Amino acid sequence: MKKQTLLLFALLSVFLMSCSTNMMGDNSKLYDNGWELEYITGPRITFQGLFPDEKPVISFNKSTNMVTGTTGCNGYNTQYKMNGKMISFEVPAMTTMRYCGDGEAVFTKTMQQITNYRMTTDGKLELLMNDVVMMRFKKGM
Repeated sequence: MKKQTLLLFALLSVFLMSCSTNMMGDNSKLYDNGWELEYITGPRITFQGLFPDEKPVISFNKSTNMVTGTTGCNGYNTQYKMNGKMISFEVPAMTTMRYCGDGEAVFTKTMQQITNYRMTTDGKLELLMNDVVMMRFKKGM
């Protein structure tokens, strides 16, 4: 009976670890390409209302620990720190200075609240504040 219980426990552990690995993914996938925002939490304004012309994009550079992209309006870059699945971003520096509505402020404020990330089984990048999904990105072009 002990051997069966031990075997069942071992199989259950392997199963749970494989599910966890698939959800969390390999961080090398972060660097494959840019990521296009498809969801952001917070405002009562619709996603299309926040980003009517262009969706924000983020690209990670492993060698410089920098992210670059657009806020849906202006270009930006900033440092990031990563430790396992924990990640944080510095205040983004804008590379252009157009005003395009509230989307940019929502995006940069949300970015600074991020504490960790995960890769989903369907290939999406989720940026979280603790366990709450704050932003979700799909692979960009």
